[in-house]
Amino acid sequence: MLVLLPPSQGKTGAEEGEPVDLRALSSSGLTSTRRRVLVATARLSRTRTGRAALGADSEQLRPEAERNTRWRTEPAVAVADLYTGVLYDALDLGSLDENACARATERLLVSSAAWGALRLDDRVPAYRLSMGTALPDLGGLAALWREPLRAALDPVAAGRLVVDCRSADYAAAWTPRGETASRTAAVRVLREVAGERSVVSHMAKHTRGLVARALALEPSEPTTPEELRDLLSTALPPLVQEATAASVRGTDDVAVELGAPAKDGRRVLDVVLR
Repeated sequence: MLVLLPPSQGKTGAEEGEPVDLRALSSSGLTSTRRRVLVATARLSRTRTGRAALGADSEQLRPEAERNTRWRTEPAVAVADLYTGVLYDALDLGSLDENACARATERLLVSSAAWGALRLDDRVPAYRLSMGTALPDLGGLAALWREPLRAALDPVAAGRLVVDCRSADYAAAWTPRGETASRTAAVRVLREVAGERSVVSHMAKHTRGLVARALALEPSEPTTPEELRDLLSTALPPLVQEATAASVRGTDDVAVELGAPAKDGRRVLDVVLR
């Protein structure tokens, strides 16, 4: 099983330690593209116009962009400790036991505009870059990453169930094809009130984090979208109810529904919060 997660804008960097070793990162076939993106991002981060393109033109955010210029020397941190925010708070990797941590490291893959794709035990510095950014001379990042990610991830995903929790920008950088598409389920989160369903982005991020947590906690490994639906129908409601009790979100019931295959075979897995 391969669970695809988006990154988060919030990141926690290290104050000391060794810098990134590009050759030590997973998916070594991405190394040359990673270097091109990092060099271009560093150049962009040195100017006020460039920082504005990164969404970091305020004085408060300027240090995040300036950190891009030091990617060769900035202390690296394990990806499991790097990302913060709603989804990663719900995933709560730090609370997992040793076995669940091992499953998370094996099953979870984080999409990244700067690094392409990362495992939880990869070590990289904090950075400021989103997949919607267009870099000078390189263009849009989703298009730039498409071929390298296809070469790197198609073999990794072959024969496995793919659970896609990414946002649209990151999903555009790599799309499962062929047989893998028929084993792919994209997680969509809906809120249902009085019979009316709607998408709520904040709640969607939180719930996708709980989906990833459920799949790290689960010793068995589903191999089809149907098995995934059945597993989450049992494993997800207790996690949602626990989160509801802690934060008073007001979720009374959870349903997990699997849509019909699209033309390419991919399915949508709806998590409905009532």
